[in-house]
Amino acid sequence: MTNGNAHEETSEENADSSSSLFNAADFEPFDPTQEVIFPPELMSLSKGQRSSSLCFHSDRVAWMQPDSLNEFLQLKWKHPEARIVTGNTEVGIEMKFKNMLYPVILAPTFIPELNAVTHTEDGVVFGAACTLSHMGAVLREAVATLPPHQTEVFLAVLEQLRWFAGQQIRNVAAVGGNIMTASPISDLNPVFMAAGCKLTLMDKDGSRVVQMDDKFFPGYRKTVLRPQEILLSVEIPYSKKTQFVSAFKQSPRREDDISIVTAAMSVTFTPGTNSVEDLKLSYGGMAPTTVLAKKTASKVLGRRWGEELLEEVCTSLAEEMTLDPSVPGGMVTYRRTLTLSLFYKFYLTVLQKLQQQAVPEGRSQDDVVGRPVMHLSAMKQATGEAVYCDDVPLYENELYLSLITSSKAHAHILSIDTAAAQSMPGVVSFLFADDIPGSNATGPIAYDETVLADRQVTCVGHIIGAVVADTQLNAQRAAKAVKIQYEELQPIVTIQEAIAAQSFYQPIRTIQRGDLEAGFKQADHILEGEMHIGGQEHFYLETNVSLAVPRGEDGEMELFVSTQSAAKTQSLVAKALGVPANRVVVRVKRMGGGFGGKESRTTVLSTVVAVAANKLNRPVRCILDRDEDMLITGGRHPFYGKYKVGFMNSGKVVALDVSYYSNTGNSMDLSLSIMERALFHMDNSYNVPNIRGRGSICRTNLPSNTAFRGFGGPQGMMIAESWMMDVAQSLGRPAEEVRRLNLYMQGDSTPFNQILDQFTVDRCWDECLARSDYEKRRAAIELYNRQNRWTKRGLAIIPTKFGISFTAVFLNQAGALVHIYTDGSVLLTHGGTEMGQGLHTKMVQVASRVLNVSSSKIHISETSTNTVPNTSPTAASASSDLNGAAVQNACEILAERLQPYRSKNPKASWEDWVRAAYFDRVNLSANGFYKTPDLGYDFETNSGRAFNYFSYGVACSEVEIDCLTGAHKNLSTTIVMDVGHSLNPAIDIGQVEGGFMQGLGLFTLEELHYSPRGVLLTRGPGSYKIPAFGDIPTQLTVSLLRDAPHDKAIFASKAVGEPPLFLASSVFFAIKDAISAARAESGITGPFRLDSPASAERIRNACSDRFTKLCPPAEPGTFSPWSVQV
Repeated sequence: MTNGNAHEETSEENADSSSSLFNAADFEPFDPTQEVIFPPELMSLSKGQRSSSLCFHSDRVAWMQPDSLNEFLQLKWKHPEARIVTGNTEVGIEMKFKNMLYPVILAPTFIPELNAVTHTEDGVVFGAACTLSHMGAVLREAVATLPPHQTEVFLAVLEQLRWFAGQQIRNVAAVGGNIMTASPISDLNPVFMAAGCKLTLMDKDGSRVVQMDDKFFPGYRKTVLRPQEILLSVEIPYSKKTQFVSAFKQSPRREDDISIVTAAMSVTFTPGTNSVEDLKLSYGGMAPTTVLAKKTASKVLGRRWGEELLEEVCTSLAEEMTLDPSVPGGMVTYRRTLTLSLFYKFYLTVLQKLQQQAVPEGRSQDDVVGRPVMHLSAMKQATGEAVYCDDVPLYENELYLSLITSSKAHAHILSIDTAAAQSMPGVVSFLFADDIPGSNATGPIAYDETVLADRQVTCVGHIIGAVVADTQLNAQRAAKAVKIQYEELQPIVTIQEAIAAQSFYQPIRTIQRGDLEAGFKQADHILEGEMHIGGQEHFYLETNVSLAVPRGEDGEMELFVSTQSAAKTQSLVAKALGVPANRVVVRVKRMGGGFGGKESRTTVLSTVVAVAANKLNRPVRCILDRDEDMLITGGRHPFYGKYKVGFMNSGKVVALDVSYYSNTGNSMDLSLSIMERALFHMDNSYNVPNIRGRGSICRTNLPSNTAFRGFGGPQGMMIAESWMMDVAQSLGRPAEEVRRLNLYMQGDSTPFNQILDQFTVDRCWDECLARSDYEKRRAAIELYNRQNRWTKRGLAIIPTKFGISFTAVFLNQAGALVHIYTDGSVLLTHGGTEMGQGLHTKMVQVASRVLNVSSSKIHISETSTNTVPNTSPTAASASSDLNGAAVQNACEILAERLQPYRSKNPKASWEDWVRAAYFDRVNLSANGFYKTPDLGYDFETNSGRAFNYFSYGVACSEVEIDCLTGAHKNLSTTIVMDVGHSLNPAIDIGQVEGGFMQGLGLFTLEELHYSPRGVLLTRGPGSYKIPAFGDIPTQLTVSLLRDAPHDKAIFASKAVGEPPLFLASSVFFAIKDAISAARAESGITGPFRLDSPASAERIRNACSDRFTKLCPPAEPGTFSPWSVQV
């Protein structure tokens, strides 16, 4: 796909493929005259028109909207404590997430004077209520019309606006609000301060003008405004002929992200010279307020702009811009280094203009194999008609549930006080452990959890109880009002703490093959290393949601749930209610994403909601807010690996001893199976003759971590690629040569003694090298790196071998139920759930082929436990294989029943055959079943067949890093994936792309920060960053391997959900390759540790240079860090 337009390669193999995923003739032609118009009554008020005063009152808040400046000033005089709101981008968040309450809110959004823009001799004056979008438009126009020397400040503001939040926020957020919020990490305040902007303040008695300098912010979130004053306007000045201004923002993600450090720098030279007349260095993120580096600036006045000045400034900044090691936000060394690095960028900017970034050239060109069919729900999802769990209409007497959760990681519960909450509006009932009629024990495998905490909590977010009220808002307010007294116990938070305390779940798994001792004796070299891989939040679009409806007799309960495990939900709800499973029906229409996060963790919420509905005999609903979901549900397991590897001078690895540790959390959940899969993938795609892997599951006081796309495989393979790169770097050989040397070949055996047949990694490797033009790219990168000191490029090619099957053998089964109705329509039900991955689409394709009927006649309504019982979770990338085979079985039974009527009247229609069979009293309903044959691995004997087959792939990625800030750009990625004969190339290529991008987040961007006491600090999109559009490689090419024989799954297809995710590690190792080039500039060579994700902080700190040496980290143990690596 290039610039949004799809392209196909023409070949005999895809000549029959449809060129479009939908038929345009199915839609009415576009007629702009028939479009719904914007309601005229809503167009009657704009910012340029007068509004009338408004006032809204509730029992807690008064919201006043004055229509004139005078009225606004009078109200502020009368209510000096009032908060002023324009776009509500700050106050709204404070009230929702920080539980702040502001009794009086003033909204001066439409006051003309606050929206005025005036051009003066000195600059442009913006009213305080001007939106950032409007300010940007005015400044862009000024840049286009004014002489360049006058617009340096304007360009700096525009540069910051480019990365300031998203367009929707900029459309409502006001320039005055940005200033008055007084955020220490503001994007714009450093620019205003460095530029010397003037602010006009006003109260009812008059106005005054103040300079926006280091005195304007006297403390955290404070300004010099008096309580009765308002900010009327800000004047952004023109720059001078000899003035240069630049602004910088460094954040975890380039787009729509809060800053780590922001900076604005202005230098003015004495006319006709390069001597500094004035220097302003303003920083955000280096103190509780925006600050000026005044001491540093004063030292270089009158000095020439050159290397000596650079050294002086950097040395001085390192002394002036200090941070306490325990400072909120952490990243102390990185932030201090950034103050130096950003000045160096400014220094270079003044000497010459920065090169412009390349414009992205689009995404991928796919290599279609088979017939692409559009996702069945694509149109409904695009138009908003797709029904999700919370879209189920409200029942007449429905109630809402909100959870009461622990604020302590490990503690005894001393008392629970609900008195304040009971008196709040709308509260109907409370729910605690004693209200559970059946068993309070729960868990997907071992019942080592409680539905509701009983006397002790073992993580922050542990569910203690619930409030049931008439509305969501009332339930949430009441839940926050419940007071709990604790006796705190010492928590175990990190893997290292668990190792020190020997806090492990049993058993500790081991896989071993060959003779380790002999292997290490044979080796020419032995090295040891370690790596930590951070966790990951699922961040599905739809958070966890459950609706429980009691049916009024025999203890029956119907649940509408967003879950990957309908049968497990049914089982655990029945257990808690104390009824047989046949009284509980779980229905799943579709999910807004799952990624493994809804395989086991959804059951607790569903059980709580069902218990409440049972207690009150009324429907009860709960949908978690994003911060609740992130706090409670757990995510991908953080892993720590230690390895000892023996290898020959050629690069051939002959011995490996590796130990894995996972941060499991406060219950087992699925962690043993996840560790087992990590061990199964400890070799990735490399043949190591003497190998041992040991896996320990750490018991900690974090919310239980759980399944996530890849299920331990990515962690196991990531550590394998770490030691593989260490081997290459220690030998000084190209990593791709060492990787290729160690690749498996057809017929080789894995450490768990499974023969690799139909092995295609070598083919994927060679094709990826050719498609990516690897040798040419490598030569170009080496030339680029020789020519550039402060930006470096890197390249890496990485294989993957992913085993397909549940490692718990009993789960490798599936059922299906197919009905044919007398009008010829087909209703298909199977055991899998749809979460956007296209499973239902593929199942319809399977049924269509077996029944030889158009897919338009086949419908899937939902997944439910009363149609297909005892279903396995939709997980392990095995759902198409398992459910597809079950659907095939059911449809073959029906096809066989219909065959006599086809044979008797071959020219008749499908409907004719169905009617004939019906009148002949033929059963037109069939149950299908499938179980994967010949599976079963024994850890004790290291024997048996762990997987049905393997999916293979290779990716090559090129990146560019900024050695001064740690930022990186993903320049290109080429992926070759073996998915057998794809059931649906359109969906499969989408899965490859989506899996790759989710892996990109795991390995380069997404970080979960926990406090030393086990509190999750990143609870929502404001602080937890998933990849954005700008993180997609400029060139992304996905090809499906052709002519790849496969006989182990439905119609020779292969699993595609999880295998591509690990290929994103090619970006990580390309980054590491680029860092190696940067380190070489400082004379540092050989292996080095780089933990995952490769964040901007880690990249910058790894690029050791003269700036990092000026900002050494504090000694561990001498301070309490803001966050810890769990």
